[in-house]
Amino acid sequence: MELARPAGAQDRPACARLLDEVLSEATSMRGGAALVGKSTTQALLERWSGPGAQLLVGEFERAVVGVLGVTIARGEAGLPRRGLIEGCFVESGARGVGVGSALLQAAVEWCRSQECAEVDAIALPGDRFTKQRLEGAGFTTRLLTLSRRLD
Repeated sequence: MELARPAGAQDRPACARLLDEVLSEATSMRGGAALVGKSTTQALLERWSGPGAQLLVGEFERAVVGVLGVTIARGEAGLPRRGLIEGCFVESGARGVGVGSALLQAAVEWCRSQECAEVDAIALPGDRFTKQRLEGAGFTTRLLTLSRRLD
């Protein structure tokens, strides 16, 4: 059975291993290098374990096989709070069994508990799998951001 829960200290090694995979996979995809920038596994662990953030793990048969990082964008004056799923990854051998869905649902519930009005999630250009997974979880595209380097 799949399960998503907040990461604990005992999950740090598994989270680090999964985040190493996230960074490697993301940088190999179109737009990934720009998204990842100079992020490191340690920096992501710290970011998603700090205030206004949540690091979640997904389990299948009691093994940690997925990780998700979500943050809260503090609304400026008059704007609602918004959650942002910055990264969600499930090991390739554990995909298709509901771990990703459980992680997304847990992130949405956490954002709701933080009084967010909306939750956004990031998908790289051409990453149909992620886009379809997000749409299956009730997300819709509301904005495409295009970028041009000036150097």
